[in-house]
Amino acid sequence: MADGNSAREGGFVDTAIHVDVKDYYGKVLKNSGDLKSNACVAQAKPIPAFIRQALKKVHPEVSARYYGCGLVVPERLEGCRILDLGSGSGRDCYMLSQLVGEKGHITGIDMTEDQLDVARTYVDYHVKEFGYKKPNVSFVHGYIEALTEAGLEKSSFDIIISNCVVNLSPDKKRVLTEAYSVLKDGGELYFSDVYSSGRLTEEIKNHKVLWGECLGGALWWKDLLQLAEEVGFSPPRLVAASVITVDNKVLQDILADFKFVSATYRLFKIPKGNTKPSQVIYNGSIRGVEDSFQFDCQYTFKVDNVVEVDGEVATILSQSRFKEDFTFQPPGRPSEPCEAKPKAGIVDPFELVLQLKKQSPGSATGGCCSTKSETCCK
Repeated sequence: MADGNSAREGGFVDTAIHVDVKDYYGKVLKNSGDLKSNACVAQAKPIPAFIRQALKKVHPEVSARYYGCGLVVPERLEGCRILDLGSGSGRDCYMLSQLVGEKGHITGIDMTEDQLDVARTYVDYHVKEFGYKKPNVSFVHGYIEALTEAGLEKSSFDIIISNCVVNLSPDKKRVLTEAYSVLKDGGELYFSDVYSSGRLTEEIKNHKVLWGECLGGALWWKDLLQLAEEVGFSPPRLVAASVITVDNKVLQDILADFKFVSATYRLFKIPKGNTKPSQVIYNGSIRGVEDSFQFDCQYTFKVDNVVEVDGEVATILSQSRFKEDFTFQPPGRPSEPCEAKPKAGIVDPFELVLQLKKQSPGSATGGCCSTKSETCCK
């Protein structure tokens, strides 16, 4: 499937894979019940109550055409400009539009017109439902590999999210490069996607159904680390992971021994070179996580507690939208008792799943972990 004829649209080459994916999501799938595996419905992290409330206000038809694989709601969104890569029917956009407020804005980009038609149909409905004076959501037809060609300005977004879409692209590096380009300095790419336990075979990558089901195009998780470094992002921070069980014997036979997980990573566009560790104190100002903010699988910040962080995390927190939520001081400074310094963070989502399974025997899924003696899983 990776080869074949392609059509040029707006300067970007529409590959055979893009054509197949558009057909799959525009014509084959009419609702989530048409999926042939559970790859696109696996939830990697429990959903907080205030987000569940926001989801309830999204129109049922929009939600019915939702094919995401995890939770894509980073923290501290008020007033932010957010871009949703592969926004589909717009479910995440409409949910996020409530969290950024009227002063924020959500842009959804998708290459499938049928999905965009559903999303655009309910713009006015959601304006009334949320009590806004005007829409704070817009939808753009285009490709996640060609954001600037679609009219999106460089350095214009605070946050980019993506939910089970990057795997559908035949050129992941170009997706990351374009995302890096349109992010502001200090901006974040926070995305959930499907990852494989190794580099997939050509047979799997060329299988149309497997690709459409988010499995055939899954990255080996180690390749994500390499691509992020090449593009210029900070090293990916693993937030959550859960096992994907295919539950389809025909597809499982083709996949053989390959394993898959749904995992959420956060990547930041921050200056390079500053690696000094720091002590940080979370002030509890982020909505929904006032008592405890799980930044990633390594660090969970409890309000008013002193935590020693490595130089990478110190730079992220001080150079991103989180800078007003923390107090920073040099490491080793006399203060209140400091939290035990965490061990090296987990970046392998399969390792995280195994750790979670040991913590909760009989369960193969979970949202977070801690390398300290206590667990942050709720």
